[in-house]
Amino acid sequence: MSSHPIAAEQRPDTTVTLQEPGEGSGLVRRTVLPGGLRVVTEAMPGVRSAAFGITATTGSRDEDAAHAGSAHFLEHLLFKGTGTRSPLEISALLDGVGADHNAYTTKEQTSYYAKVLDRDLPLAIDVVSDMVANSVLDPREVETERGVILEEIAMYEDEPSDLVDDVFAEYFHADSPLGRPVLGTNDTIAGLSRDRIFEQYRESYVPSRLVVAAAGNLEHEAVVAQVAEAFAAQSAAAGDARPAAPRIGGPRVPVHAGQTLLSRETEQAHVILGVDGVARTDPRWYALKVLSAELGGGMSSRLFQEVRERRGLAYAVHAYTASYADCGSFQVYVGCLPGKIDEVLSVCRAELARAAADGLTDDELVRAKGQIRGSWVLGTEGTNSRMGRLTQHELAFPRHYSVEDDLALFDAVTADDVRAVAADILNGEQTLAVIGPYEEGREF
Repeated sequence: MSSHPIAAEQRPDTTVTLQEPGEGSGLVRRTVLPGGLRVVTEAMPGVRSAAFGITATTGSRDEDAAHAGSAHFLEHLLFKGTGTRSPLEISALLDGVGADHNAYTTKEQTSYYAKVLDRDLPLAIDVVSDMVANSVLDPREVETERGVILEEIAMYEDEPSDLVDDVFAEYFHADSPLGRPVLGTNDTIAGLSRDRIFEQYRESYVPSRLVVAAAGNLEHEAVVAQVAEAFAAQSAAAGDARPAAPRIGGPRVPVHAGQTLLSRETEQAHVILGVDGVARTDPRWYALKVLSAELGGGMSSRLFQEVRERRGLAYAVHAYTASYADCGSFQVYVGCLPGKIDEVLSVCRAELARAAADGLTDDELVRAKGQIRGSWVLGTEGTNSRMGRLTQHELAFPRHYSVEDDLALFDAVTADDVRAVAADILNGEQTLAVIGPYEEGREF
């Protein structure tokens, strides 16, 4: 595994090799520029594409309640023109080379990216860097995008299978920014001024708080040179700033057990049953991932077999984990007919209790590891996913892991490890979130 210093400890104007070719990755290198901007790349000579992204180390959990949704609002606005390009020119340049380009905001980051043919990588670097470094935040575009985001919120609220995640988070992480929706609310979006959004842009999109990553058929030195030129003014203004350290640890966010219901006249009930989980750097993360794969990660999983195949109680049922710097959760989602909810919950709770008491069988452990191994490798073969891995390692981990490193950590998980994490996690107090056509006060 890589043992190189994190970017915050690397001397400015130097380059280090983080992964050698043959460790389940291409050649991974990182350069820290004066002013704190870091550029990390993975060379993949056998492909014809390249992915380029810039990520700000800030997300919705960094907002106060009055300005919830501001990080996502800013994400929209960075597509709306720079000092030299109109919104149409930005889109036309990227569309003109068939780029897969977009942006997204999460609880802990905001990312902008473009995947292109390798020959078009200089264009992608130019356009995405210009968007991030030189956005003008035109007041007219602020008002246009305000309407677009309110439409996005309305669309999201019309999808109860998605909305139930926010209903769960709001109750589970009550009194914490993690409990607020990434998009914000109608009230907070309506109240955000252009000046407040610009203040966030000026504070959060400085070189030391950005991660530049690229993967594909590329030359590290060429990417660094172009990025350095694109951010020359910002880097000069940053002086001797160093890159921000990864977001790791911190006071654990309190969680709340109990039940919450959003009464809606839906055709299905949408249910999340969850318990307190682990932070992403917790050593138990790999064992919990194996457990969740066998409980609800595929068609042979316990929950899928019991809820859908044997009893026909639901179409969709799965288990998954969410992990942040300081906390996490283990969750089960089910969508079922409203009249079946109590039986569904009874089966789910029984399966969680069985796993908490006994862990997994040897055959289940082998199957879960095989499922993870296959999906992990298949999910990391593209240049977009490799670029995303580089970003996540810079933002959230003390070192870079190759795909082979990850696979070795999964392979090392034992039945005792899974049994221990199942007992620790699944015996915790449960939180239940429900969207469906039920009267307020109904117990499930």
